Amino acid sequence: MVTVLAVILFVVGVATAAATTLSAIMTVVVPRGVPLRLTGRVFTGMRRLFRLFARRANSYEDRDRIMAAYGPLTLLVLAVVWLVAVGTGYGLMYWALGVRGPRVAFTLSGSSLFTLGFMVPHDLPTTILAFSESTLGLGLLAMLISYLPSIYTAFSRREAAVTALDVRAGTPPTAAAMLERYARIDGLGRLDDFWAVWEAWFADIEETHSSQPALVFFRSPHPKRSWVTAAGAVLDAASLKASSVEGQHVEAQLCIRAGYLALRRVADFFGIMYDSDPDPADPIAVTKEEFDEVYDRLAEAGVPLKPDREQCWRDFAGWRVNYDSVLLSLASLIMAPYAPWSSDRSMPSSRRRLSFSERRRALRRSQV
Repeated sequence: MVTVLAVILFVVGVATAAATTLSAIMTVVVPRGVPLRLTGRVFTGMRRLFRLFARRANSYEDRDRIMAAYGPLTLLVLAVVWLVAVGTGYGLMYWALGVRGPRVAFTLSGSSLFTLGFMVPHDLPTTILAFSESTLGLGLLAMLISYLPSIYTAFSRREAAVTALDVRAGTPPTAAAMLERYARIDGLGRLDDFWAVWEAWFADIEETHSSQPALVFFRSPHPKRSWVTAAGAVLDAASLKASSVEGQHVEAQLCIRAGYLALRRVADFFGIMYDSDPDPADPIAVTKEEFDEVYDRLAEAGVPLKPDREQCWRDFAGWRVNYDSVLLSLASLIMAPYAPWSSDRSMPSSRRRLSFSERRRALRRSQV
């Protein structure tokens, strides 16, 4: 005889298994970044745990070593959570179908989920459930196995460009150092190729880091490098060239637009707030005095600068305002290493972020 409790247990079990499977599919298979409660809670919980250890670190290098394990380890924990949740859901369904006691039900669920086969279902309904659970368990493991190579392929592609930037902009990377080096080797006229490469890099970041958000927390092999600080240095260099260097700068301007759009898409996923249409006169984190120092430094290096310094500052600020707050917030989010004009003044992590429902609505608007 079917009881109300059995119906409730079965419905809860189906809902748990279905929601977990949907979360796994949306995280691993669907090529679009969608905020998911289960995935978000796992990453948030693990981040709090890692922050506790990171706060006790005596140096940035120690903290970096701790946080380097955050992204990869959380992915593995997420897979375990998926399997446990599916096993729990099926255990409730077995129990509802008459399997004697919760312990036996969950034992049968574990045997089926991991295809161990040490426990045999006692009737047709539980046999059907066992087959479906085994299929689901194998599917989850297969998705995870196929997901990890794609993660590390995108990571390697990202880090190759970040490492190559060391040659041009130093470590930590700075816009001033990059323009100085190009000026000394008479290479300022060849920067168009560089901007095109980084425009493609930003497009790749937008696609991979919003559809595979765990990548945001994968840290560079070198503790003083970061994809966020690299992005900031390139954007600042492009903004300086577009605002202050004589000549046409079409490729630099396109690179800036590609960069701030990419950073905004990543920020959308994590619920980071920003002004999507800032006024060019809005304040930025870089001061006029800092800009003047760089202007003088570039002039000494022989960079052909525009003579109207005040207009150069206004133009630079007008470009920087498009990515200023997003860059600083992402630097804070990932605990980026020190770099001038980005992580050295990053937003506090306590800054309010959008709620889950607000993030979903913001993502829908950004994809229209």
